Amino acid sequence: MKSLIIGIVILAAAVFAVIPPETAGFGLGWGAHVQSFLRGGLPVIAILISLIAIFIGIADMKDRAEARKEKTEKPKEE
Repeated sequence: MKSLIIGIVILAAAVFAVIPPETAGFGLGWGAHVQSFLRGGLPVIAILISLIAIFIGIADMKDRAEARKEKTEKPKEE
């Protein structure tokens, strides 16, 4: 329950920071800064996510190969 309340408070603070004060009458007007951060950071985040996905895929392929190897070795042992 605490984490839900904290999440809502942080979300409200983020929305308050992005809202332009001219439009709503309140807010910090950081919208342009957030957009430039996202424009610069999004490619980096995409690269990191794709690298993680590649590593997970490689690990999955190794696990499947090992499982296949164990499956074929069991009948030979019996």
